[in-house]
Amino acid sequence: MAGVTRDGGASARGRVPLIAGNWKMNLDHLQAIAFVQKLAWSLKDARHDFGAVEVAVFPPFTDLRSVQTLVSADKLPIAYGAQDVSAHAPGAYTGEIAASFLAKLECGYVIIGHSERRTLHGETDDEVAAKTVAAIGAGIVPLVCVGETAEDLERHGASAVPLAQLEAVLESIPKGAEFVVAYEPVWAIGSGQAATPDQAQQVAAALRGAIAQRLGDDAAGGTRILYGGSVKAENIAGFMRQPDIDGALVGGASLDVEGFSAIVRYQKHVGV
Repeated sequence: MAGVTRDGGASARGRVPLIAGNWKMNLDHLQAIAFVQKLAWSLKDARHDFGAVEVAVFPPFTDLRSVQTLVSADKLPIAYGAQDVSAHAPGAYTGEIAASFLAKLECGYVIIGHSERRTLHGETDDEVAAKTVAAIGAGIVPLVCVGETAEDLERHGASAVPLAQLEAVLESIPKGAEFVVAYEPVWAIGSGQAATPDQAQQVAAALRGAIAQRLGDDAAGGTRILYGGSVKAENIAGFMRQPDIDGALVGGASLDVEGFSAIVRYQKHVGV
């Protein structure tokens, strides 16, 4: 990956910033088409450089074929991915979605281990690791989420839980595989109260250190680490100024075209 130079940011070190919108269980396939069209128009009108800041959306499974068709037909420079994936190959797994199915839909990414999957569906670190391996095996870049609850933060400190979650995955990642890490403090998601840039940077630096220890300095230097948790246009600049934060995984704000577009265009409207 080769980014453009900007002051104090990731692409100065060869990591192209990634702004990813996790739609969660929102927008049907018709709404998804309208949203992606509007987002593409908005960014085109603003002359956004997709080589400087990559943009990705993560619709529900039922929207993916529609998004694929639109992106392919109109040659839109917007990446897309799924919100989850099965650890299993195709077979008798009712309700599961195999990584090979996502690859056929040309998904570039898949979110794995989001806090809502861990808490609402009881996903373990081992399951997250298995899903990561399945995604990599299908040629899809896993976006691995790690983060701590308010109770974890008080009991273990700022980076202990995210580090343990990441290290469980790193044991299974083959050398040379591309992956993205998203640090999402559970206490900040949907709360309107984001972590401070300094807090996020502290954890991101620890996560990068863990990658270096397990996979080497080259892997650590090339891996993008995102922040997620109440990200919006008004606070994105502070995070993007941090040396180890390479983008954002945006939740609620990604459902508003203008708001998400403003986050994507942080370089212009905040003077980073």
